[in-house]
Amino acid sequence: MHYERAIIYFISINMKDIKTLPLIGFIGQGFIGKNYADDMERRGYSAVRYALEEPYRANKDAIKDCDIVFIAVPTPTTPDGFDASIIEKALSLIGEGKVAVIKSTVVPGTTKRLQKMFTNIIILHSPEFLTEKTAVYDSAHPARNIIGIPIKTTLYEEHAGAVLALLPKALYELIADSNETELIKYAGNIFLYFKIIFANLFYDVACATGSDYSVVRDALAADPRIGASHLNVVDTSGHHDAVPGRGAGGHCFIKDFAALERLYGEILPNEKAGVEVFHALARKNIELLLRSKKDLDLLEGVYGKDISKTVGV
Repeated sequence: MHYERAIIYFISINMKDIKTLPLIGFIGQGFIGKNYADDMERRGYSAVRYALEEPYRANKDAIKDCDIVFIAVPTPTTPDGFDASIIEKALSLIGEGKVAVIKSTVVPGTTKRLQKMFTNIIILHSPEFLTEKTAVYDSAHPARNIIGIPIKTTLYEEHAGAVLALLPKALYELIADSNETELIKYAGNIFLYFKIIFANLFYDVACATGSDYSVVRDALAADPRIGASHLNVVDTSGHHDAVPGRGAGGHCFIKDFAALERLYGEILPNEKAGVEVFHALARKNIELLLRSKKDLDLLEGVYGKDISKTVGV
């Protein structure tokens, strides 16, 4: 049934003959790119993997022959702002007339801007929702499949449908404007960032009032409107990337919040209270990370060496 779903779309846009499945490319073999590529191959698709690491470096030129290429490369936030330059380099490898699907997190407006730069290919955006600890399961059992199109035309909608057909069926599937899909990804990450700060604030209140935070936490987790995720204040998971400490750390939260805080201030400069909310949350989180010595290298990459002076902590 999955192949039938895919082939119908590919026939409709004349991408491939009915007897063959599309050749899928992957640029970037971190945990996101690798798990999506692994899932594609498990489901019978041929995949070409390119990354700067061995053994994938040799596949660079083969990317141009792939019908659809998923891009999962770093999009850092630095003291100078959001940086999409690695995606731009990846897009230069895509063959003429082929389809690129950006899985990396990008600020709203990026896909539209890149499409104007690379007019000889079709560029789509598809936010990823993998959790590192459960990435194998998540890639095979997505809760949401979302595809963003930079231009609202039948051609782009058909290509978005073809990409949807490649993916394992999800309960929620959406084709929308790429600005919207880019914002969906940020909205999820920033909401969880807010939730972590909220949990830390209540942890402090619990300690100051002689209360057991774990009792408060478990009761909150039982509220279906809130749920259990991101309510633990100190990371003691033992995961290889987990750093004991407090605050919203990791490779996504710090950089994504900084990127959206900057974007909010640039596009809504008159929303002073909103700007202050973003800045206050960033300051509180940085304070928590610094005090517990958690992810200091990631903080430095986003805010610079003199973190305290930069953000006024």
